[in-house]
Amino acid sequence: MLFREVSKNGDRLSALGYGCMRFPQKRLSIDEGLAEKQMLLAIEEGVNYFDTAYPYHNGKSETFVGKFFAKNGYREKVRLATKLPHWNTPNRGEMDKMLDMQLAKMETDYLDYYLVHNLNGDSWETAKSNGVMEFLDGALESGRIRNCGFSFHGPADDFKKIVDDYDWTLCQIQYNLLDTKNQAGKSGLKYAASKNLAVVVMEPLRGGNLAKTPPPAVAKIWDQADTKRTPVEWALRFVWNHPEVTMVLSGMNEDEHIRENIDIASVAAPDTLTKNELSLIREARRSFNEVMKVGCTGCQYCMPCPSGVNIPACFEYYNSRHAFKDRMARFMYLGGNGGLFSGKTALASQCTECGECIEKCPQSLAIPEYLKDVSKDMEGIMAKPLMWLIKKVMKVKKR
Repeated sequence: MLFREVSKNGDRLSALGYGCMRFPQKRLSIDEGLAEKQMLLAIEEGVNYFDTAYPYHNGKSETFVGKFFAKNGYREKVRLATKLPHWNTPNRGEMDKMLDMQLAKMETDYLDYYLVHNLNGDSWETAKSNGVMEFLDGALESGRIRNCGFSFHGPADDFKKIVDDYDWTLCQIQYNLLDTKNQAGKSGLKYAASKNLAVVVMEPLRGGNLAKTPPPAVAKIWDQADTKRTPVEWALRFVWNHPEVTMVLSGMNEDEHIRENIDIASVAAPDTLTKNELSLIREARRSFNEVMKVGCTGCQYCMPCPSGVNIPACFEYYNSRHAFKDRMARFMYLGGNGGLFSGKTALASQCTECGECIEKCPQSLAIPEYLKDVSKDMEGIMAKPLMWLIKKVMKVKKR
């Protein structure tokens, strides 16, 4: 296992981190026996960072992770991370209660890393007004958390402002060979690293889509490489090739996938892809984009929308559902764009066809027409009931 250092505290974190959102399941619950074996395998191979969050597995992930490390005596050998569900903690008192409850669930006196979960510009401003920075200061001073960070889903300008607003140790962003301009993107990755933040990358496989058999045109591009690699290896090595990346998180729930990821993490050092390989990756990205429903690059030039539509996010989920057959895309669209995290809806159906976005789009996309397609496909008559259900699931009952 290769390791990379956190600039602000000297921690040596494994290049591969263990995401605890997708444990194997049995009868709709965590298959604890299998999950334990898989976590032990990862630890034995050098993985030393485990990332969970309050809503994962309907609130049961934190409990399972805590029980596992308390039982097996590995607590001091790893770094544990979980997250503050800011949408469920409207003031500092509630934040303190939440953290104390999470510590109890995870059977530990402290958390190595504590992240404010799923931020964008609006939700960050709300969290600030609710006292989140004072809460983080107090939690650090009391020793209940040792480092703080945030996870992010929003435009690059929002990301940079959040980076500058607080003395973070770590940030977590979505980044992969397709999402170099979406959300924080490459500019955000480099900006965070320039500020000495450790950067943890989530969704390196775009929800598993980049691990699937690629479209025929992309497969032909990969076949041109001198060194043959699986789609998974191309995707992971692309992310690890960036020296600014501290760690890649993977939600691993099959033995074969864990071993493959560990094998790749043991050799994928920064700046080891050749110029020809990087050129092939650029070609593959262009080819992937050609099969997308909407040719949106996520550049954000169309934003902000006067009607509050998160246009790039609408197209990202729409493309994922159809180009990659992502079964979770509609769920994620209705949750994220439905106002779960920011409290503000940003659905395609809010479009009033003002035309402002068309003038700004570098791709000259007929954005309002595409938004009609998104609304019809991703919303429909079940949108409101599904959004209610998603919010119910995410606001896990406090235990």
